[in-house]
Amino acid sequence: MFDDDAIEAARKTFAGPIAFLKSAPALQHLPGADVPEVAFAGRSNVGKSSLLNALTGRKALARTSVTPGRTQELNFFDVGDPLAFRLVDMPGYGFAKAPKDVVRKWRFLVNDYLRGRDVLKRTLVLIDARHGLKDVDREIMDMLDKAAVSYRLVLTKGDKIKPTELAEVTARTAEEAKKRPAAHPDILATSSETGVGIPELRAAVIEAIG
Repeated sequence: MFDDDAIEAARKTFAGPIAFLKSAPALQHLPGADVPEVAFAGRSNVGKSSLLNALTGRKALARTSVTPGRTQELNFFDVGDPLAFRLVDMPGYGFAKAPKDVVRKWRFLVNDYLRGRDVLKRTLVLIDARHGLKDVDREIMDMLDKAAVSYRLVLTKGDKIKPTELAEVTARTAEEAKKRPAAHPDILATSSETGVGIPELRAAVIEAIG
């Protein structure tokens, strides 16, 4: 999927400066649209923070912004000095017990960001490998398709199932991605704990920003 040069170049990029910039509870709080952005979306228990920490090689980067009251905000991280691009940690979806007004606020914030952010180059939609695609995942995929925002499906927690099962869920996910107009056809399988797929994910981020 990626050659050694691309893997190494991505490793060097993510080994450089990365810092939490800000949390944005509404569109008027977004940082200036001056560099490319890659967003991370996923169910609230998909392991998004762990993946971001593994991706950046920082143990607690994604948690620096997670304080009470910020869980429904867009969190921005600057990569590079001089600034090269930003990672955007989107609030988790699929709230089983969240109040309706919280879910509504999330939908408006995320939908408005996805539709109106010109510098958003790609959204990485994280899928728990143990469960595969669920209807709540398909809802965000529908949103991305309608907004014509390029996205890529990334399996998380790949170490939690057998290799044969991981191969099967990867194949099923790829089949569904092929039917989606805005989805990247290649699926990445990752594990935050073992590091499998993390080098390729870094390369995928660099590829997305062009």
